[in-house]
Amino acid sequence: MKKILLLGDEAIAQGFIDAGGSAINSYPGTPSTQITEYVINSKQAKELGVRANWCANEKTALEASLGVAYAGKRAMTCMKHVGLNVCGDPFMNAAIIGTKGVLVVVADDPSMFSSQDEQDSRFYGHWAMIPMLEPSNQQEAYDMVHYGFDLSEKLGTPVLYRIPTRLAHSRAGVELKPVRKQNELTEPADAKSFVLLPANAKRLYRDLIDKQPAFTKASEESGYNKFIEGTDKKIGIITTGIAYNYLMENFPNGKCPYPVVKITQYPLPYNMINKLYDEVDEILVLEDGQPFVEEHIKGFLGKGKKVRGRLDETIRRDGELNAEKVAKALGMKAEATLAVPEVVTNRPPALCQGCPHVDSYTALNEVMANHKGGKVFGDIGCYTLGFNMGAINTTVCMGASITMAKGASEVGIFPSVAVIGDGTFGHSGLTGLMDCVNEKANVVVMILDNDITAMTGGQPSSAHNKIRRICEGLGVEPEHIRDIIPLPKNHEENVRIIEEEVNYNGVSVIIPHRTCIVELKKHIKK
Repeated sequence: MKKILLLGDEAIAQGFIDAGGSAINSYPGTPSTQITEYVINSKQAKELGVRANWCANEKTALEASLGVAYAGKRAMTCMKHVGLNVCGDPFMNAAIIGTKGVLVVVADDPSMFSSQDEQDSRFYGHWAMIPMLEPSNQQEAYDMVHYGFDLSEKLGTPVLYRIPTRLAHSRAGVELKPVRKQNELTEPADAKSFVLLPANAKRLYRDLIDKQPAFTKASEESGYNKFIEGTDKKIGIITTGIAYNYLMENFPNGKCPYPVVKITQYPLPYNMINKLYDEVDEILVLEDGQPFVEEHIKGFLGKGKKVRGRLDETIRRDGELNAEKVAKALGMKAEATLAVPEVVTNRPPALCQGCPHVDSYTALNEVMANHKGGKVFGDIGCYTLGFNMGAINTTVCMGASITMAKGASEVGIFPSVAVIGDGTFGHSGLTGLMDCVNEKANVVVMILDNDITAMTGGQPSSAHNKIRRICEGLGVEPEHIRDIIPLPKNHEENVRIIEEEVNYNGVSVIIPHRTCIVELKKHIKK
């Protein structure tokens, strides 16, 4: 078999192609972006007729995958952990309708390397009552795509597929499998299953509950969950996904003296956990993320033996897991602790030299300096970095800039300015702007248009070349949709235009447009 070097993200993408995937629909979000990028750029995928699309947001992406599943084909949707919140509605309902052949790949970000929280997606999977996969290495990441599709089609359920940042962005050799054919077009066996009228939904929800023993049986018997014998029964260790690697890094001979339950598939393998509990004096739970397993087994194993982990802060509850933290929890000295070289210094995130947003914020700052009671509500993306320029007061979640500005304006904050990017506007800003128009809010919305979704690597912006027409369609008065070019030579004119719209009592939209400097350099090189 052919063996190639792949990132964890790339292993999942190649697994999708080789496993007979037909369509991947996603929204970019680090650390998941490279999965869909790999498929988009794959010559093999193109030859096989695999569709790969960037969608307006995670909700539309997952709904597109449900359409693929309705046609009997295999689909994948990829996102980062906070994106799972955006598609929570179709995600929860996908579990009920008996969706087959769909993998929902979610990349969690312990330590928040590029995120606003440490949300653990396993709680969503448990809430939806669907199987979950959590590979521990790149080979499993590849193999589990094949297995995940088989599991989904056999059990009639979507499968949540979770990876953390470290696995997504590290490389290893991966042995490839023979390419499988794509499924033929079919219609759902149960024609009513995709129609969630109450009468159908009640029956389908009961079906989902009745499937739970089969899900657990699959978890116990798949071979991905393993009970590994040990000689020292003082501690029994439960690891999940990549945490198994962090454990084994402390035993370079490959022999951990303690009994271990390695979990890479959920629901939890309760028979293995019971066996471990009966053999050892106490339990240590190692998981990269929040204490998902620990919370569940504390209720399950409430028989008196001590269970340690993140809940009691044997391992700090926040932050990424690593081999050194595992060694400390075991009372050991870390096998290999790499000191950070002196030459390496912290490099706080900043807007690139020549970024158009710098000139937009410089003009906005000058206007706001004349309005001491005013606030600027920011959004997710490169424009968040305006905080370092003293240009924004808030960043909460995708699209929140416009709706927060609206709410603040209604209780007396003046001026209330929202700053959002073109990609984020297409993702989740449209509905907020519609609210502003409907309520005749006194807000200024600046849509910083740099032609691409820059923060995640330059994917297409869903609102590209359509922003003015969208705003007009939503009801913003055309004379209060203003275009500016953010350049130093236009500074005085841009300040004047922003000031004029701040003083207008109603909804104003200002569109600073200049191509992202990084994207521009790419085109110049070509």
